Amino acid sequence: MNFKTIATIMLAICLAACGGTPRLSSQSTAVTVTDELPAPDVSETAVDLTEYRIGPTDEISVSVFNADELNREAVIDASGQFAMPLIGVVQAGGKTPSELSTEIADKLRGRFIKDPQVVVNLTEVRANVVTVDGAVTQPGIYPVIGNMTLLRAIATARGASTVADETNVVVFRTVNGEKMAAMFNLNDIRGGRVADPRVYGNDLVVVGESGTRRFLRDTGGGSILGRFIPVL
Repeated sequence: MNFKTIATIMLAICLAACGGTPRLSSQSTAVTVTDELPAPDVSETAVDLTEYRIGPTDEISVSVFNADELNREAVIDASGQFAMPLIGVVQAGGKTPSELSTEIADKLRGRFIKDPQVVVNLTEVRANVVTVDGAVTQPGIYPVIGNMTLLRAIATARGASTVADETNVVVFRTVNGEKMAAMFNLNDIRGGRVADPRVYGNDLVVVGESGTRRFLRDTGGGSILGRFIPVL
């Protein structure tokens, strides 16, 4: 789902927020708008390890036969990378443990070890991740830790940015194969007027942007206040 699609869906949600649970369609993406998102089925957040591809925050162990100084445990960073002695930064994201083992062996072969035997194992899978996007300080993919809520997910992304519209936050979720979305007002949540909704693995959180705040930021903020400016 690209940003244009997200923006279109968010606009449609704004227009539909006062009525029922209509179905929306943007390009090839159909989304059901609802006042309250149900929890996803376990199968939609569970991890299949048979062909699992390593991702950010996963923990791995690397063992090199007869080269104990190269053995290590590592946490994959947000870019899908980790560092190893001799060969430096290694791109692990998107690869299976077997593929990563082969790549590390190829990098070591000849230059450092004649015939390296490398085994990569997953020691901890944190595939339950939430994507936090839009007007936040640090958009990205973050692990879902415990019973994470919407406010905590946004705090993990270092909070809403200076141009955020905190009354316009959308959570996208797949439930029983159906794409769903709901809009939330962070001010209402902070004020205790509504519950802080839980987020789950594979959720997408998009914080809306205030056009006025963005305009003020781009034009130097308060410097335009109290004086006339040309209008074309």
